[in-house]
Amino acid sequence: MILSCAFPPSVDSPGQVQLAEHLGYHRAWLYDSPALYHDVWMALARCADRTSSIGLGPAVLIPSLRHPMVNASAIASLCEQAPGRVAVAVGAGFTGRMTMGKRALAWRDVAAYVGVLRTLLAGGEAEWDGAVIRMLHPAGFGPPRPVEVPILIGADGPKGLAVAAEIGDGVFSAGFPQPDAVEAAPWRALLGFGTVFDDGEDFTSTRVLDTLAPIGAVLYHATYERGADAVDALPGGRAWREALESVPLETRHLALHAGHLVEASPLERASTAELAPVLASTSLSGSPEQVRRRVDELAAAGVTEVAFQPVGDIERELRAFAGATIGAGAS
Repeated sequence: MILSCAFPPSVDSPGQVQLAEHLGYHRAWLYDSPALYHDVWMALARCADRTSSIGLGPAVLIPSLRHPMVNASAIASLCEQAPGRVAVAVGAGFTGRMTMGKRALAWRDVAAYVGVLRTLLAGGEAEWDGAVIRMLHPAGFGPPRPVEVPILIGADGPKGLAVAAEIGDGVFSAGFPQPDAVEAAPWRALLGFGTVFDDGEDFTSTRVLDTLAPIGAVLYHATYERGADAVDALPGGRAWREALESVPLETRHLALHAGHLVEASPLERASTAELAPVLASTSLSGSPEQVRRRVDELAAAGVTEVAFQPVGDIERELRAFAGATIGAGAS
């Protein structure tokens, strides 16, 4: 099991990734949601300047946000800046598209995009938007081709897993392990959230509830996007949905994803205590021993890399999770 970390890119990301490297995290993934966070490529470049060994990469790139040449050039630039340390994940889009009022891309379009990206990085010619393109970077303006970098597919369902099996080097999932991912790819990364309790803390403790509130909010966000009425089945879900649906439809997507994985609205914070039983069974939360056991269970389920996203007091969360897992020899 590889133990990594993940961050919404911010002005503080370079220092946080530097700390993660010191603590022994294998890789740092940064999100690609330009309506919410700092630009992922600028943040990754700054992280590369502050580190020497930790892996770096975006998770997940959304094809519709950039021409494939733009991402190919950015990948090549980061590979030159941090040789041997770069991995890339590409997906159909969650907040990266939905914050701008768009649904996820069709998987055939993701597959086509990744195919062109691979061709460009290999030094070949590809057709995009009706024209033939190739990386023309001369010496000193980019590394020589081929640029070899693993590409994972951000997949949380059968269609995405099929694309991962066909063209990916691995699978990057969020929240819950994908049982079928074992057959799709040998590299199976899982984005996880939670908090390691201090002595005497539990799911009723104020610090724990404050830390878990943005995580609980994402349960509402993701469930609502999959079917508005389905969120009513979650504790506190109906009140949350009714509050959201008081926002006009044309701007509702802005209210829905505001603060994603960083902060919760007052209503979401108030509902976190009700969500505690769900979070207890699904998040990486609990005593150090319970968190370590949960990581071992994920390994047994076929996950090969856990990417832990700290929330709230980032330094505290990075240190606590590393102490419970990396320092304790989680499998």
